[in-house]
Amino acid sequence: MKLIEKTMNMTMEEEEKQDGGEVFHTIEVAKVDRNYVSPPPPATAAPLLEVSGDELNLIPPLNFAIVDNGIFRSGFPDLANFSFIKTLGLRSIISLCPEPYPENNMQFLKSNGISLFQFGIEGSKSKCLPGLENEVWLHIWSSKHQKEGSYTNGNSKTSEPLVDILDHKIREALKVLLDEKNHPLLIHCKRGKHRTGCLVGCMRKLQKWCITSIFDEYQRFAAAKARVSDQRFMESFDVSGLKHIPMSFSCSNR
Repeated sequence: MKLIEKTMNMTMEEEEKQDGGEVFHTIEVAKVDRNYVSPPPPATAAPLLEVSGDELNLIPPLNFAIVDNGIFRSGFPDLANFSFIKTLGLRSIISLCPEPYPENNMQFLKSNGISLFQFGIEGSKSKCLPGLENEVWLHIWSSKHQKEGSYTNGNSKTSEPLVDILDHKIREALKVLLDEKNHPLLIHCKRGKHRTGCLVGCMRKLQKWCITSIFDEYQRFAAAKARVSDQRFMESFDVSGLKHIPMSFSCSNR
């Protein structure tokens, strides 16, 4: 600021005058010519960040989530999800759908060096467990299991061939899933709910999660579509034959 009068420091000259017991203070100030006061600098807006078109197209697949270190889960990825999936740096994909893998997806995997492991499990409610939410059938299966003791562990023979086939495929998928050389890895089925939920739930048993926590995780994805038969399968699944496989990747070990 410019001053038109003699510039003075803002000092206080204190004079004490005793007049009737009162104390007076004299303060000297400088006059300022407002015409010479510099205006404040104009406000400037923050520069806008440039976002590339690829970043705008990072759309994750349906029900995408992180399962553990280097393990992801989702529904079936399509063309709109390829840019997002590319950012994961995947080495492998486990597909639990029985249908032939789409040509576009195969080309994407090939161009990005991603290996496909396909363990086809039928998703129809009428064809296999998990996926059978028929309470009458579930009651029959449960009664048969209790009377015959036919479904005791993953290595035993069972009178329910669909259960036996499912158990075998889940075990084979778990071997791929637990092999850290295949990480980062994505597990998917059609919607990332039932078949994917069962595979993840069986892995959680290996991680020594309590069954309540396993069911809670399953139900977060399945929501209103949660199936009692899926949960029964996970509860009955025997992991003793897989405990020799190390899980050094797992955050539960840290």
